Amino acid sequence: MQAIILAAGMGRRLKEHTKDKTKCMVEVGGQTLIERTLRILDTEGLSRIVVVAGYQAGGLIRHVEGLGISTPVVFVRNEEYAATNNLYSLFLAREYLQEEDSLVIESDIIFEKKIADRMMASDAPCLMFVSKPKPWMDGSLVTLSKDGYVRTFIDAEDFRFEDKDRYYKTVSMYRMERAYIEDTYLPFLEAYVKVWGREPQYESVLKVVSRQKRALIRAEVLTDERWYEINDLQDLDIAESIFAEGDEKLGRYLRRFGGYWRYEGMYDFCYLVNPFFPNQRFMDEMRGNFETLIREYPSGMGVNSLLAAKYYELKPEQICVGNGTAELIKSLMENFSGKIGLIYPTFEEYPHRKSEEQLEPFWVIQEDFSYTVDDIMAYYEKREVEAIVLVNPDNPSGHFIEREDILRLEEWARTRGRRVIVDESFVDFADGPPQTLLVQETLAAHPNLIVLKSISKSFGVPGLRLGVLATADETLIAGMKKDLAIWNINSFAEYYMQIIEKYKDDYEEAMARFKEVRRRYVAKLKRISALKVFPSQANYVMCRVECGYSTRRLADILLNRYNILIKDLSTKEGLRGGNYIRLSVKTDEENDVVVRALEELL
Repeated sequence: MQAIILAAGMGRRLKEHTKDKTKCMVEVGGQTLIERTLRILDTEGLSRIVVVAGYQAGGLIRHVEGLGISTPVVFVRNEEYAATNNLYSLFLAREYLQEEDSLVIESDIIFEKKIADRMMASDAPCLMFVSKPKPWMDGSLVTLSKDGYVRTFIDAEDFRFEDKDRYYKTVSMYRMERAYIEDTYLPFLEAYVKVWGREPQYESVLKVVSRQKRALIRAEVLTDERWYEINDLQDLDIAESIFAEGDEKLGRYLRRFGGYWRYEGMYDFCYLVNPFFPNQRFMDEMRGNFETLIREYPSGMGVNSLLAAKYYELKPEQICVGNGTAELIKSLMENFSGKIGLIYPTFEEYPHRKSEEQLEPFWVIQEDFSYTVDDIMAYYEKREVEAIVLVNPDNPSGHFIEREDILRLEEWARTRGRRVIVDESFVDFADGPPQTLLVQETLAAHPNLIVLKSISKSFGVPGLRLGVLATADETLIAGMKKDLAIWNINSFAEYYMQIIEKYKDDYEEAMARFKEVRRRYVAKLKRISALKVFPSQANYVMCRVECGYSTRRLADILLNRYNILIKDLSTKEGLRGGNYIRLSVKTDEENDVVVRALEELL
């Protein structure tokens, strides 16, 4: 068995990274793609490795020769790399193809060793690896028969989005027996080059081969194995995080602040989204209007204020719509020049918008991180603050203060000329009767109250980036609307506000279901003796790890071993450097995944 690596391409989409070197000389995790591939193949007992080089071939050859690979490496030159494609590169290696069973691998694929082990263990005359397609990746798509053979290659004109669940993407790694190469693949390869020239991909030949009744191509689906195809800078960035090791991997994931749909099979217990809403009927309605929404401008701030006011039964002059609460927090904080009171630990977007000198922190000292409005009033009685920010339920502890107590806090603050800013992004997750402050009579009776709410978290639509801010202070609202861009939300977010009212009953059912799931989840977590589980009225649970693991190490292992991302709170201000983690609440099935992992580790 030999391996043939196609490494002649220029990799133009990687821009500066390939200005003076070929694509496989790009580094991921401090190691070039070609070195990673060669070191894996060097463990497989191959007779030789054939590298087809083209662009910047001299530098590639020198690099490979300096790696000390024990398997013999030979080079084939594709001098016409700028005008040809990998079909011609493979054609240039045809003499080697005729001599042995071969692995054919593209040099821009990064993969882990167990994939190579699977290739070597196969006894199929022709084997290809496939995976569920990542829509932003280039490459061929195929459909498979029930017994795991390639049925068809999907041409661009034949692709149907409604059939995407049936498609698989080829992983550009193949195993072919010598007899199959000689009798089937090579004749087609030579004919293809002769008739069609040198520009098509070598998979074009496999497409023709797959139509022959006896030339079956076996497909094996990659599921948990790590691999990635690197064509551009975004691919390189994703590959860096997938193949990072240990603490570096955790750091890279967290610095992305989302976008985890790119990582197949990852369980995101870090970011906070309602797992039970929106329902399928809502999604179908959004999908049904996709073409209109993507082609049309959204309305301006005035219309979107009307839509938000309609849902919350407020006056349009009392509500402002934002591109998530983050946009609203930034604008709101700029309205205050005096000191801001903050109850720590808190959502860090608030303190980040002020200098340290402008903050007057109230550090929660209770062991269970509980506090009352009386505690807040006593603390700030003799301290000069212009406003007090209260996240309720609290993030990350999940501690909750009843609605009537918050209104009592506003009344106290009003007599002292202070504002009370309440972020109730998680309030719908609280048990009992509705606790929202977004009520017309409430705002009118409490003019120093400012209420923010993230639509993303409770309604499960973080991709829309929606948030609202409401207060009886119409002057403040008018100023913020001037501060924000007139088109600060897109048409999809606007349409969401247009239709959400008719899904109120569905939303309430989703919340009732959520609360039952949270109850079961907390009970399971409490059975882990190494965890101290704190009561929570939000869609997350804070825990203290009471064993030998540091929370950073625990988060590290969960990501690297179990593909689970959690929130490590070891650096969170207000937690006194304690060993705390935050776990989001998801479906029963997903929650059980993290519970089992924690049981195994702790």
